[in-house]
Amino acid sequence: MSIHPTALIDPNAQLDSTVEVGPYSIIGPHVKIGARTKIGPHVVIDGHTTIGSDNHFHAYSSIGGPPQDKKYGGEVTYLEIGDRNLIREFCTFNCGTVQDKGITRIGSDNWFLAYVHIAHDCVVGNHTIFSNNAALAGHVHVGDWVIMSGFSAVHQFCQIGAHAFVGMNTSLTQDVPPFVLLSGNPAQAHGVNLEGLKRRGYTREQLNAIRHAYKLIYKSGLTLDEAKQSLDAYVAELSAEAQLPVQQMRSFLDVSTRGIVR
Repeated sequence: MSIHPTALIDPNAQLDSTVEVGPYSIIGPHVKIGARTKIGPHVVIDGHTTIGSDNHFHAYSSIGGPPQDKKYGGEVTYLEIGDRNLIREFCTFNCGTVQDKGITRIGSDNWFLAYVHIAHDCVVGNHTIFSNNAALAGHVHVGDWVIMSGFSAVHQFCQIGAHAFVGMNTSLTQDVPPFVLLSGNPAQAHGVNLEGLKRRGYTREQLNAIRHAYKLIYKSGLTLDEAKQSLDAYVAELSAEAQLPVQQMRSFLDVSTRGIVR
């Protein structure tokens, strides 16, 4: 273990023997940190926070602090972070609240650039990118491979489906189905995240199916209930390979609680 002599680590904290901790960092008593994770200078990690392996926290991040919620009364709540995440300067990740499941969860292989805020009770998947100053309010769910551009902000309780792309300066107050590209203030849908999907190996057949599903939802003039019925009929026409992403879009419409961005 490589611990700078100026770091303050509570004796009850549980750090793997391969963890590195830089100058002036502070680690609280209920923190657990996995193998090969690097903690840079001036980082604060507190609360009931569990961190996996091979993460890298850069300077001045504040991890595991209490939720910024007036209803919070000091209850024990949690933050869990997976493996191989990059957390750049001045990021803030908060623990959950008892009004939800009491835990904020962050997956693996994510990039959080400077000044990113992940509020209480959020759930972030894997392979996401949060550009500088992207911010989530409480209870937001973000799927795998989502890209949040700089200065984008998400209202509490929103859901963002896998592979969606949120443009710079976007103000998001409704849910975003998988694969959709959106931007603006207020946010508006502007098509399918085709470039991202091509990079991730989606086939031409799958891309065509996703584009057609998008048109049914956004360009057909159908109500949302009518679009759901049309998607159900369309899925039945597709091969097994093409069905999967369309079923993802269709299922998302059933779990959406704030209505989708139109």
